[in-house]
Amino acid sequence: MNSDFKNYVLAIALSLGVIVLWQMYFPQPGRQQVEQLQQQQSVEVTTTQSGDTGVPQAPGTRPGTGVPQVAPGGSAVPGAALALPRDAVLDQNARVTIDTPVLSGSINLKGARLDDLRLKEYHETVDDTSPTIILLSPAGSTGAFFTEQGWVAPTGQTIKLPNSQTVWSTSGNTTLTPAAPVTLKWDNGEGLLFEQTFAIDDNYMLTVRQDITNNTSAALNVFPYARVQRVGIPPITGIYVLHEGLVGVINDELQEWDYSEAQDTGAAAHAAKSTGGWLGITDKYWAATLIPDQEMEYTGSLRHLKINNTDAFQADFLFSQPVSASPGAKTSVESRIFAGAKKSYLIDEYQEKLKIQKFELLIDWGWFYFITKPLFKVLHYFNAMVGNFGVAILIVTVLLKLLFFPLQNKSYASMSKMKKLAPEMEKIKTRFPDDRAKQQQAMMEMYKNEQVSPLSGCWPILIQIPVFFALYKVIYVTIEMRHAPFFGWLQDLSAQDPTSLFNLFGLLPFTPPAFLMIGVLPILMGITMWIQMRLNPAPPDPIQAQIFNWMPLFFTFLLATFPAGLVLYWTWNNFLSILQQSYIMKKHGVEINLLGNIKTSLGLDKKKDQPGE
Repeated sequence: MNSDFKNYVLAIALSLGVIVLWQMYFPQPGRQQVEQLQQQQSVEVTTTQSGDTGVPQAPGTRPGTGVPQVAPGGSAVPGAALALPRDAVLDQNARVTIDTPVLSGSINLKGARLDDLRLKEYHETVDDTSPTIILLSPAGSTGAFFTEQGWVAPTGQTIKLPNSQTVWSTSGNTTLTPAAPVTLKWDNGEGLLFEQTFAIDDNYMLTVRQDITNNTSAALNVFPYARVQRVGIPPITGIYVLHEGLVGVINDELQEWDYSEAQDTGAAAHAAKSTGGWLGITDKYWAATLIPDQEMEYTGSLRHLKINNTDAFQADFLFSQPVSASPGAKTSVESRIFAGAKKSYLIDEYQEKLKIQKFELLIDWGWFYFITKPLFKVLHYFNAMVGNFGVAILIVTVLLKLLFFPLQNKSYASMSKMKKLAPEMEKIKTRFPDDRAKQQQAMMEMYKNEQVSPLSGCWPILIQIPVFFALYKVIYVTIEMRHAPFFGWLQDLSAQDPTSLFNLFGLLPFTPPAFLMIGVLPILMGITMWIQMRLNPAPPDPIQAQIFNWMPLFFTFLLATFPAGLVLYWTWNNFLSILQQSYIMKKHGVEINLLGNIKTSLGLDKKKDQPGE
């Protein structure tokens, strides 16, 4: 086996090993599985009415007991054990309507909860007539997911405070829009007037101001809190490369608990004091997060709860110092809620304008953040220019080729020199037929004299791996890539190619099983990979030749389950590599016998390539 062939096999093996391990540890759900998850989302998650279970504890109480904590005057009765249809629960109580350019829903006057939210811009499938995405749902319904603000009395004090059973009244406007805030009021009948004023921008950020007017003769001290709670475990992708579950930046550190990790902790909570930061619950593309006043100290918690033997997950914060209101005075505190789609540029804008600590980490950019996010920004820039993320991928691939051209040029040039040295290598083997040590010593001396590297063949493939992973992350986790069309049959670059060779690309009326979903794009990828490998003469060893022949087919099946955008990148990259390698081989006087190599690999030409051809 000549050295350049060894190098090529090494490069392929390394790439193959990385991709196989990636598939083993980060398995992709097939298209049918994704559709099943979407169909099951409305029937699999059951929940119970949560009551006040999970209200943060006031300072001084014993933490970590696992006992449901209830604000004074509240109730821990969880209610019915079975979930009701979402619409049925929504009809049970009076509500304040939410209507913005991107959101629709309502605020429940019972409990003053934000528990009904749909995302107008996003649909369940690529079909714009399919239902819009439901983000928040009321307690007691399927997939309960809501946010709540309130007050907790200091330890040992009894104050009649609002809770989940409190029915609030509206004051003035009854429809929340970007131009018109909504104020909810409740009088406890003992001299305290509570108000919650909700304001919303044109996107997904709500501001909630909590006011208390003290009409009693005694000073008032209470601790404001906020929480976001999800009851039941939602359908998730279950891929390690993506975090779904509890998340937050608390005490300047990113904290992540997926649902299984939270369950394993039992009733324990991750809690820490912090000034600045945020916390909430995230899905792949959407999130509901709480953002305290960035100048006030609070205790932030991520926790797992049990409500009538049903798993519940909660992120909450409680201010470390109480707010005070003297007799006849009014006190206020303000916090924010982000509830919507995780658009990168929007989240960056919120982080900058509202000074939210590390809010950009709401998007799971991964360990290769320093590659992934810049790569996304470049893709986003070209998409804004050409109006197509697929075309943007093609443009960025060309730019990456130009960026790495000096390295790849040097690598291909070294490979070309290695081919020209093939006759000398054969002479060395003939000179030392039984002494491999002397063979290696003589070859290394020849490499040194000719200034070539035996590892040069690895670089063209190895340098693609970090970019490959970063692009995979961008395509998989960013909402901007969700349902992003290319052309023709590729209407979602974040999903695998929907066509299959095994039903003649839709001509036959049946859907093949997931492992046979080998679409047009993966086939083109395999063909370009096979042609690229044919630029080199077929190895003289028949076994090695068969490995070369079958490897593109193996990669075709392997990459068929990857997002179409990633396969598009790989295919286009192969095509550009063919042009680049052909140019460099010609420049260095190495014969390009592509047709002859193809004939030999197919057994159509019985003449074997001689070394140096």
